[in-house]
Amino acid sequence: MVNRQAAAMGHPQLATDTSRVRRWIDMGEIPRDPVPRVLAALFTERLGRVVTIEDLGLVRHGRTGKRQGDGNVDHPDGVPWAPEQTAAVLTEFTGMDLMLNRRGLVGAGAALTAGSALSAAMHDWLHTDPTLKADAPELDHPLHADPAGLDRYDAAPVGSQEIEELERSVEVFRAWDAARGGGLQRKAVVGQLNEVGGMLAYRHPPHLQRRLWGVAANLAVLAGWMSHDVGLEPTAQKYFVIAAHAAREGGDRPRAGEALSRAARQMVHLGRPDEALDLMKLAQSGSGDALQPRTKAMFHTIEAWAQASMGKGQAMRRTLGQAEDLFVSDRGEAEPLDWMQTFKDEDLYGMQALAYRTLAEFDPDAAAHAQHYAQKALALRIDGRERSKIFDHLSMASACFIADDPEQAAGYARLALMAMGSNSSRRTWDRLREMYRLTAEYATYPKIHELREEIQLALPGMKVRSAGAAPA
Repeated sequence: MVNRQAAAMGHPQLATDTSRVRRWIDMGEIPRDPVPRVLAALFTERLGRVVTIEDLGLVRHGRTGKRQGDGNVDHPDGVPWAPEQTAAVLTEFTGMDLMLNRRGLVGAGAALTAGSALSAAMHDWLHTDPTLKADAPELDHPLHADPAGLDRYDAAPVGSQEIEELERSVEVFRAWDAARGGGLQRKAVVGQLNEVGGMLAYRHPPHLQRRLWGVAANLAVLAGWMSHDVGLEPTAQKYFVIAAHAAREGGDRPRAGEALSRAARQMVHLGRPDEALDLMKLAQSGSGDALQPRTKAMFHTIEAWAQASMGKGQAMRRTLGQAEDLFVSDRGEAEPLDWMQTFKDEDLYGMQALAYRTLAEFDPDAAAHAQHYAQKALALRIDGRERSKIFDHLSMASACFIADDPEQAAGYARLALMAMGSNSSRRTWDRLREMYRLTAEYATYPKIHELREEIQLALPGMKVRSAGAAPA
């Protein structure tokens, strides 16, 4: 089986036998390249999820990082890895993802790394400022290629014009994701990221190398967000970690912090707010002094959502107050960050609405505040970001149900339901399920009874009750 996989990958000369496999297992012997990559590809295909060389423990000394101050303890998922390995890890993982994407199996059966474990592993690493020159190996030629990268992609050096085109492609992908969800363009983003990983196998002049790392970080964040949007959670987390590495390689610690904040949002969505708070502490402290007020405000809204999920109303209100003060204090004097262009007034209001709607599960009085901020967000949603509008409608509908206003709630729920048909975001369906639970109290109301039937028909995996059955 291993030999067949090797031949399919272009290594017909590779021949393994029982005695060699026994040495790997019994003696801990690590086979030479390309055997680890062949095994990773084989396990990836068989298990239906991305399996890397690090996952198999077939990493030769020096490939991945060790815990700062303790060279004997491996980090979870091999992070942080050595600087010169970031492009290779990026290219390897995206290649595996693309292979599985064709089979529709990405992410099945994998487990998320705990937020506290990621935070502990990456803390010291993120709090240092690398320079491209210091991180790069000594090379005789500025366009020297890393053999690990060339083995996966026929890389070529690029100039400023090509990088500008890549930067524009990020904007196109980002706009598409915000409008239609992550499902339709995820494969294209992963493919683009795979190509950028190949380009990074070459060492370009520092100013170009830094921009190329920035493109890699932006694409990795987007690949992670799209993966999260369609429920591929372990894959999403891996991309967020890759994005943090890429941003740090380019010397952009705030971008690395924002990538980790995405992982924190993922944790809140999955019902693990305590781990989200661990990641947010790292994102905030690891971003350094260059963090702009608007970015700090966004970080605080994520922290507030996590606090609301834990029923910590006083802490949530205090954190949201800090977010609002920071947002207002940002007068646009600094050059705007391209990856912060989508955090506008309506996004602040939308996150405030979500936090209060979440808190309303513990304190129903918070529902009125959720309605207030959701209305403010919806009044400004005119830029085509339909997914955000769906979330605002669902926040509003849920808050109305909690506030004992089922008629208004049904109206907002239907607006969300109509828009969800043309959106590939699984997260919107997750939020709809949360709102559906709130309809049970009003199931005997004719309008709500009808709404529940519409949701049952629309929701993937929702069991539709028979016509004569009593409402749930």
